[in-house]
Amino acid sequence: MSDQTIKLIAAGVLLVHGLGHGGALGALAWIRLRPGASTGDWAAARSWLIPSLSGETATAIASAFWVASLVGFVVAAMSFWGVAVPGSVWRPLAVAAALVSTTGIVAFFGTWPLFNTFAALGVNVAVLVAVLWLRWPTEAMLRG
Repeated sequence: MSDQTIKLIAAGVLLVHGLGHGGALGALAWIRLRPGASTGDWAAARSWLIPSLSGETATAIASAFWVASLVGFVVAAMSFWGVAVPGSVWRPLAVAAALVSTTGIVAFFGTWPLFNTFAALGVNVAVLVAVLWLRWPTEAMLRG
């Protein structure tokens, strides 16, 4: 696989994962605006860590996690691809977004569909392992 293909896939994963957090925001908005409507397995925000939070407060906190994750991953993707953001910032942004996303997922675990939850956790772990442990992709690959 060529370096350009790898770069495209990696930037695409960061971008799609970031935009996926927008889906969680959309679900929260849908639940708030249409409380009786069917949402499949999506439920109103609630935290098992602090079960006494009101629905409004839990929604606000969950929304903050998803907005930060969305922005972090989208900007990391743009930086990785070298679009409108310095290329050197993608790694810390991707790591920060993955940590914020993971924290939000853990804090609100059980609120959203398991497939979405585990898929998001999987991408977060992959980002953290690739960037922090494997130091991937290499600088040579990024320049190539």
